[in-house]
Amino acid sequence: MRMRMPLSVLTAAGLSVTALGLGTAAPASAAPTAGATASYAAYNGSGEEAAANRAFFEAVLKSVAEKRAANPKSTAAVTVVYNASGAPTFASQISRSAQIWNSSVSNVKLQAGTSGADFSYYEGNDPRGSYASTDGHGRGYIFLDYQQNQVYDSTRVTAHETGHVLGLPDHYEGPCSELMSGGGPGPSCTNAYPDSAERARVDQLWANGFAKALDKALQKASAR
Repeated sequence: MRMRMPLSVLTAAGLSVTALGLGTAAPASAAPTAGATASYAAYNGSGEEAAANRAFFEAVLKSVAEKRAANPKSTAAVTVVYNASGAPTFASQISRSAQIWNSSVSNVKLQAGTSGADFSYYEGNDPRGSYASTDGHGRGYIFLDYQQNQVYDSTRVTAHETGHVLGLPDHYEGPCSELMSGGGPGPSCTNAYPDSAERARVDQLWANGFAKALDKALQKASAR
């Protein structure tokens, strides 16, 4: 969730240009590994950011499918397990975001857990703001930036980044009613709910996309 922040907003919030990534600042203090975030491009609406978000979704999809393949007789709903222990400051926002998504879609559910999690949340300071990414080894994480969450509604930021877990791309040009418009509508936008099109897209991805990922995981398991 990269934000373009006007200087008036920064001044009103008492935050420096440097602290919010419009100048030189220290790298994230709580990212999983230095390399994982250092390779992530600063927001410019680039294809690189879109590719990173897509890779993150595919990593989570693969993780969930492989767990189901190990227990193919399971009748439980498709569940994505997240570990929020690395972002204690945002515990309530993370929990609220999970509730929002769980009440909005039918084909996938988010569940808190520390063992066998499909992705994790981390917190700290990063000039790039909050973002979703993957470490390139089949695991994903969401990083929540302190400074950004002082300017933008923190539940919206968290729900937006969680939207990437479920397969949604950024659409900064959209209105406030679109969750994936992120910071595009400005700090006054506090909507943390996906709209009808976003909800339908997630349900579609976790029906058709998950079925394909599961087929591949089952083939892999049977070949062993």
